[in-house]
Amino acid sequence: MQTKMEDLPLPTLFEQARKIHSTATDSGADQEVVKKGLEALLKCEDMVNKLGLFSSNETKEDISTTNLKYLLVPFYLAELTEKVAQDDRIQILKASQEKLKEFISLCEAMELVPKEELETSTQGVPNSPADQRARKIARFKRQKAAEAKLLEIKERKERRGRSTKAAALSTPVEAGEEDELDDDGEEEREAWLTTISLAICKSFDLLKLLKDEEEILCAVKEKKSKEGDKEFSRDVLDNRTKTVEAWHRDAAVRARYTKPAQPITCAAFAQDVLEGRAKVSEVHDHKHQPMIFGPASVVGGGFTSERERMAAQVFQPTHRLPTMSIEEAGLKEMEIMNKWQERNVKLMEEANHSWYKDNRMPRPGEEEDEDDDAVVEKARRWDDWKDENPRGAGNKKLTPCG
Repeated sequence: MQTKMEDLPLPTLFEQARKIHSTATDSGADQEVVKKGLEALLKCEDMVNKLGLFSSNETKEDISTTNLKYLLVPFYLAELTEKVAQDDRIQILKASQEKLKEFISLCEAMELVPKEELETSTQGVPNSPADQRARKIARFKRQKAAEAKLLEIKERKERRGRSTKAAALSTPVEAGEEDELDDDGEEEREAWLTTISLAICKSFDLLKLLKDEEEILCAVKEKKSKEGDKEFSRDVLDNRTKTVEAWHRDAAVRARYTKPAQPITCAAFAQDVLEGRAKVSEVHDHKHQPMIFGPASVVGGGFTSERERMAAQVFQPTHRLPTMSIEEAGLKEMEIMNKWQERNVKLMEEANHSWYKDNRMPRPGEEEDEDDDAVVEKARRWDDWKDENPRGAGNKKLTPCG
């Protein structure tokens, strides 16, 4: 493999290394793939230095389109170096930072680094959190703009390829082919410049992360060297022992509650349980407690004097506090709904009862029974009898004046 890689030309070797870098960054970093990519990139870097493709006296306008992509070799080396698995992580971080700084200085010499990044790098890291936040937001916007531009160039190139194939099938090639080649060259240059701009944004972010990780590892290493590995591991074991003992004590206290706790239906009480202000075993009556505003030392605790009570009531809300929580309203609506359902069930049972069906008056549109005439005749006779015998007519002999 070594002899084959040495025989490859620079464009082919760079394309192979770029594909390995893309595979290692997009998916899980396989160490064999990472080592193969590092070997190819180191060979690319050696060939670029021997050919002298870049000079400190040149700018981006002086570099040809075919050589622009080789500016990314240090950046690819830095990213792949950071993914190497090694016992001495600090050395890996330092090597990756050196390649990142080399890439940034090379882009700065070619006038590719934005002015905002140059100002912050010359003045040092700003102490103001607002300045750091503004710088990160500006860098993020530049990164997103570069990614969108690369996607647009890719889609434009695909559309041009499809149209060229369709035109080649329909009409023969004419004299305008040279203009299309010039457009492709300008588009390729724009794509590589955008890729370099995106790599610069990623370089500053990655450099900051690597510096922070190096500081943490150096602090741990210094602590180990001072206290010794045995004492350091002993502290860890002691902390774990204390944690286990505390857990067993809490489990022994919780063992007294043999009866499972009732399900929590109040969101406010559940939040109190999660944050440690209440326990699951405590009874919650869904009563809305009035809010008390005041000093932090007074709120949430008992009042020891009238002065503290008055201090807690200084700032009170200007609006009416709710008399019912959301959970109470839901429970009340559920109770009303249950009563309504019970009443409907009772009405349905009465409607299905036999005496209700017998005494039910026929509705319009229903078929008449066979004995409708008999029923009507019986009703008429009953009406005639009532007309002939008014109420109390048979009791006249019992009255004093009868």
